[in-house]
Amino acid sequence: MAEHLREVHAVAAPLDLGFASLGFHPVARRDGMPWMPKSRYAIMRRYMPKVGGLGLDMMLRTCTVQANLDYGDEADMVEKLRISLALQPVATALFANSPFTEGRPNGFRSMRAQVWTDTDPARTGIPAVVFEQGFGFEQFAEWLLDVPMYFVMRDGKWLDAAGASFRHFLEGRLHILPGERATIGDFADHVTTAFTDVRLKRFLEMRGSDAGSAAMLVAQPALWVGLIYDDAAQKAAAALVRDWTVQDIRALREAVPRQALEAGIRGRTVREVARDMVAIARDGLRARGLGEEVHLAPLDEIVASGLTQADRLLHLYERAWGGDARQALLAAEV
Repeated sequence: MAEHLREVHAVAAPLDLGFASLGFHPVARRDGMPWMPKSRYAIMRRYMPKVGGLGLDMMLRTCTVQANLDYGDEADMVEKLRISLALQPVATALFANSPFTEGRPNGFRSMRAQVWTDTDPARTGIPAVVFEQGFGFEQFAEWLLDVPMYFVMRDGKWLDAAGASFRHFLEGRLHILPGERATIGDFADHVTTAFTDVRLKRFLEMRGSDAGSAAMLVAQPALWVGLIYDDAAQKAAAALVRDWTVQDIRALREAVPRQALEAGIRGRTVREVARDMVAIARDGLRARGLGEEVHLAPLDEIVASGLTQADRLLHLYERAWGGDARQALLAAEV
């Protein structure tokens, strides 16, 4: 990562550009943000306001850091996916780093996470199917078929199919391509439009965390590797969330953008759960014998103090910065 940052800074410095690692742009208005010139984004831009109030903010003003982890077989995928989905709201709290909107405190520790609660309920969040008995690859594929479509690629162009049914496409009943049946390539494109908190591909994509400091960028993959790359740690993590229902997890997901470590589940605070989560991850990393547990240090500090990155930014805003949220861009530079 350090090498990557050196390379991008070498390119950016002559252009007077910097990189602020935050979950949500602290000062920019939505209408002041440029759009990436991608035709598929134009389709999403038209469709998203129909299904959620904050989808355009997700596209324009949010920033996450993702960690992708492998699984061994179908049964291993199921357990890893269930654990990581259940604990994703806890990670959201630990990595919360977006307390400002358009120059003022927004009332949230993670505005990025709040945005995802009002983006598109059909393709985001915690899909209940993952926790149903008998869940596996086939059941997930069936769920994906009912996620509304965005687009189809033909002859190098994205065609607008927003809101259409992929099941109808399989049957040759897609209105923009009558009689034409979907290919596996079409399905692969469709899979990329499901934005669950953990995305199942040929790996698991952890999506719950705000971008943060350089140390936190490294802490995130260390946390998940520790939790689910060691058998004993994975079993301990599964036990940690065994009694949680889908409703519990969804309620926690709704609470943590504002409350972060102060939110609760099953009579425990997220801070208490996070302490156990980090401890399990540390044991899992130690079992790997590579010294990776050192990367959990910033998470230890957050759990011990109860202060997220967002809380620290708010303290600076109220004191040292004199109410100038623009300073967050400099404070978050990587």
